[in-house]
Amino acid sequence: MTPTLVLLIVGLTPRLLGPHTPELSAFVKDGAVRPLRTVVPAVTCTVQSTLLTGLLPRDHGAVANGWYFRDLAEVWLWRQSNRLVGGEKLWEAGKKRDPAFTAANMFWWYNMYSSVDVSATPRPMYPADGRKIPDHYTEPPELHDELDRLSGPFPLFRFWGPGADIASSRWIARATAHVLETRRPTLTLCYLPHLDYGLQKWGPHPEDPRVAAELRAIDAVAGELIRFARGRGLRVLLVSEYGIVPVSGAVHVNRVLREAGLIRVRVELGREQLDAGASKAFALADHQIAHVYLQHGTDPATVKALLERTPGIARVLDEDGKREFGLDHPRSGELVALAEPDRWFTYYWWLDDSRAPDYAPTVDIHRKPGYDPLELFLDPRQPFVKAKIAAKLLLRRLGFRTLLDVIPIRGVELVKGSHGLLTEREEDGPLVASSAPHLLPEGPVAATAFKELVLAHVFAP
Repeated sequence: MTPTLVLLIVGLTPRLLGPHTPELSAFVKDGAVRPLRTVVPAVTCTVQSTLLTGLLPRDHGAVANGWYFRDLAEVWLWRQSNRLVGGEKLWEAGKKRDPAFTAANMFWWYNMYSSVDVSATPRPMYPADGRKIPDHYTEPPELHDELDRLSGPFPLFRFWGPGADIASSRWIARATAHVLETRRPTLTLCYLPHLDYGLQKWGPHPEDPRVAAELRAIDAVAGELIRFARGRGLRVLLVSEYGIVPVSGAVHVNRVLREAGLIRVRVELGREQLDAGASKAFALADHQIAHVYLQHGTDPATVKALLERTPGIARVLDEDGKREFGLDHPRSGELVALAEPDRWFTYYWWLDDSRAPDYAPTVDIHRKPGYDPLELFLDPRQPFVKAKIAAKLLLRRLGFRTLLDVIPIRGVELVKGSHGLLTEREEDGPLVASSAPHLLPEGPVAATAFKELVLAHVFAP
């Protein structure tokens, strides 16, 4: 077996390789690169599950970054248990071929309670007093303190939110190098999320000085880890999940459903909460796709026609459409809406901003029943917003409970990049690159074939 590192660099596309990525460009030049034919929805949890199982969403069940749990009548996003993903995992297939095969999973999603040998994943602490404390979860448990001693606590607030930057990817890369050195796994999976932030905020434009700086930052971190791995005789595979495309606006799909009388809300302390279990139809918005769940005898054809008339929606998948995309799984909505290529979906259901739920202007990925890219921004309409944050953090340290309500709930035009659909051009889509070019097939690599490609890197002479 040849030890192998699989490095997932979010949002990396052929178009972004160039003068701002000397390390990655040199790696590709020395090896080989192919387009990756990803799946729909082209979002983190779905694509990673396909890469690791070789299955479409209809079989592994990760139909988006979250879904409506019908038996609980609740929307849950960003769960972490690997038991939510069906199918044989990559490392399980490796162990079947050779019982001596070992694997480490560093920050790919659904990374808790799996059959992998070594793992680390973000896992904040939530004390009863309402605080959210950055932390991570590891297997084996003693790895947690090793990584803290190496780099300090995991920088959670620089992993997501308006403070997200290269620090989190640098921390993950150092943790991965530590695992390579101390555990020496046969296969190591590493997830570097950094490009996701800037490309969604500013768009996939390498000529933009802000994007160029982000490209240089991830290039340096990835390049150092690649040199570390290759210096120890590892084969290296690069992969990305999706390409981020320019967008110029959003579709408020739940407001469309509400105005049609299909959404039920309940009022708590003067704020409107989505009552998913009582709604006849509602949408779980996830970037450029939206799962639309129908209940209480709602007619699918009527809702489909309503959505098809909505500007910004390119297509609405019914049962036949879901089968076409491999999304015909019980967790999927009865309908799935696909945005126009230059649009994305909000989760908003309120019609009056003063009635929005209290978590709307905060970073809260678990309460929001949909993905919210505006969590990457501070509200430009709030004067002295950074001073406001400092004051609120001081109050928290003094023991007071207070909301960090500094995220915009208006201004969807701030978001300049999104993903979830298949890109029209290969240079704007995800890629696969290898240090062993003879192991790459000719032509594009299907996401469902990536599992076998990784095993070939491990087991081929």
